[in-house]
Amino acid sequence: MSTIKPNKLFVASCLALLVTSLSFGIRAGIMNKLGTDFHLSTEQLGVITAAAFWGFPLAIVIGGFVVDAIGMKKLLIGAFVFHLLGILFTVFSSGYLSLFISTLFIGIGNGTVEAACNPLVASIYTDNKTTKLNHFHLWFPGGIVIGTLLVLLLNSVNIGWQVQVALMIIPTLAYGYLFSTLDFPVTERVASGYSTADMYKASLSPLFIFMFISMFGTAVTELFTGQWIDVLLKNVTDNAILILTLTTGVMVIGRGLAGPIVHRFSPQGVLLMSSIIAAIGLYLLSTLTGNAIFFAALVFGIGVCYFWPTMIGFVAEYIPKSGALGLNLMGGAGMFAVSVYSIFMGKHYDELVAKYLPSGTTADAAAITSAKSLAGPEVLKLTLIIPVVLIVGFIGLNLYMRAAKKKRTEAVPVFQAE
Repeated sequence: MSTIKPNKLFVASCLALLVTSLSFGIRAGIMNKLGTDFHLSTEQLGVITAAAFWGFPLAIVIGGFVVDAIGMKKLLIGAFVFHLLGILFTVFSSGYLSLFISTLFIGIGNGTVEAACNPLVASIYTDNKTTKLNHFHLWFPGGIVIGTLLVLLLNSVNIGWQVQVALMIIPTLAYGYLFSTLDFPVTERVASGYSTADMYKASLSPLFIFMFISMFGTAVTELFTGQWIDVLLKNVTDNAILILTLTTGVMVIGRGLAGPIVHRFSPQGVLLMSSIIAAIGLYLLSTLTGNAIFFAALVFGIGVCYFWPTMIGFVAEYIPKSGALGLNLMGGAGMFAVSVYSIFMGKHYDELVAKYLPSGTTADAAAITSAKSLAGPEVLKLTLIIPVVLIVGFIGLNLYMRAAKKKRTEAVPVFQAE
């Protein structure tokens, strides 16, 4: 009798992802406070933010190489340890270096969660992978909604950011306990009998390489914008963090309804539509002001809603021989791209602020506020190029998949009854 309990494994996976997303939501809400308390520049905040995105690809890629050998359970116990250390180090941070190290630990924990949970979900729901990966990944925006609302609530009653971060310990202990008591299946690739050579060959195929490169763009469009929204638009609206809350709230609903949408339009069709809507949303975010910006956030949220889980789901569905390595290389590519982009855009933002300050005089608070209100939208306009390029790429992907499907159909012999 099998001792594998898919539903309990799925719940524990969602709790682990909740910790990952809370770290994003809470950090996005306290970024400006960290900058004030520790006298950090926007560029330094960019490096701290990037640390999470460095730790993530490091952990997820290494996890992709070892998960078949050591098993998903050991990886997830490791994730628990890194999450706990990262949270405690953040709470007791004393400046730039300690914030960097603590964020790096949390990033490693986040990456290890995805390194194990993406192949775990694909392994326990082999007949419904893209939909269940969307259901799993709804807890990423879900946690960001919870995190940002917690920040707003606790800030309103003057509870410090240290307590806000410490709250993440609760779901961390919960998922650590659950995973330690449950049995795990082997990965889908191992269960299917695909060899390690098959895995490496599939991970070097032209289709996989295209998806790998495309992941750079989908991840930056979604995660950079979300993580930096409070900084970029704080001087455009009084409720910048609510933009992130609204955007991620839309993503929760959308991913929960992924089943019929993916079935109706196919993963590649969903990716094309997402790119178009995300481009429109980014344009609106960079141009609208006042309450109209919340409409822009709604459009943007719909656009980026399916990016991450559908990219991974596409690989799981159409390049299954790449196994856990393929899924984790995708996640690693996305987070690495965001880490690099965050550093460059943090520096570019500072340069834009300096550019828009009046020359020859000492800038007062009003001048700085005005400069920042111009710089944030400029960064978003530059980022808009990325989903526009994705539109072109995903048009090509749809044409390629349609031709491949037609070729497979023509290759099947048709026998007519005599």
